[in-house]
Amino acid sequence: MGATRDGDQSTCLRCGETGGSVRERGRIGLTARYCGKCWNILANEMAEADGATAAPGPEPDPDDVAWIEPPVCPECGASIRVYPTNYDRWVSLAMVELPAKDVPEAFRWRLTRLPTRSLVPADIVAVRVRGIDPLPGEPVVPAHRMMCVPEWGEP
Repeated sequence: MGATRDGDQSTCLRCGETGGSVRERGRIGLTARYCGKCWNILANEMAEADGATAAPGPEPDPDDVAWIEPPVCPECGASIRVYPTNYDRWVSLAMVELPAKDVPEAFRWRLTRLPTRSLVPADIVAVRVRGIDPLPGEPVVPAHRMMCVPEWGEP
């Protein structure tokens, strides 16, 4: 008789490793199981393709009640929104939503609330619009890099 694997043990979809580091990855249930090493490789590849190369913002101090200004783009000085992606990387988004017809496919994002039992959104994730194209008038959030016009400095 052949040996069978334990039904509860997870296997990495990329390398076939089994063990404790293999688990479902991503902020939204992707139903894909990867080990830590393979997940980092895959997430970095997706981030490079999507332009999700922003650094995460600093964690605010819960006791600090001062107003937090939005971050600014180091290239053009415009205000930006920085959100985590569904694959645990960060992306800089424009401050406005635009109709999908005005945003090229490569720059279309949506902000999605993670499911919770609370009425207060606990976490918002940026998801690239892929697969099914939105209607022309449907709002999408463009990546900031689409709208970034660097300031011209001295020669």
